[in-house]
Amino acid sequence: MKINLTRHNLYVIIITLILLLSVLLFSFLVLIPEGQEYRMKRLEWKKTLLQHDEYQSYHDEVFAELKNAQHENKNTINGLKTPFDASRFEKEYKSYFTSLMLSPLHQASDENNFSVYEVNTTSKISTPKHFYQFLDAVNKSDWIIGVNFPITFIKDGEMIRSSFTMKVYANKPDTNASTSASK
Repeated sequence: MKINLTRHNLYVIIITLILLLSVLLFSFLVLIPEGQEYRMKRLEWKKTLLQHDEYQSYHDEVFAELKNAQHENKNTINGLKTPFDASRFEKEYKSYFTSLMLSPLHQASDENNFSVYEVNTTSKISTPKHFYQFLDAVNKSDWIIGVNFPITFIKDGEMIRSSFTMKVYANKPDTNASTSASK
């Protein structure tokens, strides 16, 4: 049995075998390893995406808590931004007392990034009721003020002389030039 192959058919068979061999080599040497690497990278990406979603959820939760705390403590935050003015304090709260005198401010200490000032006051009141009304008014003021104990009440004829110290809390001025420049 003799196989008759023409030259043209022989060229077609050789080119077909070369193409088949090149497709097989390309598949095994390039496509399959790249496919495995693609699967590993896709798994890594899915893990990263899950972590991102967890962190985004945590970020949103903390951000909502921050906004809620800022809203609830709006007066306190504004009070820390307002600088203490002794003359304004006397003008606002003189109505609670017969006479109100503030001794000069002196910086007492720095507590947890706040400047703390002590204000010594001496006042004459007709009844302790006015003093408690004063304390309620101070709680609603523009400043963060803590009245320190002891509060002394001394009867002076028809009047009661009171003496106490207050701490006025204020934010320290920002010394960071980049922060103040960005405002």
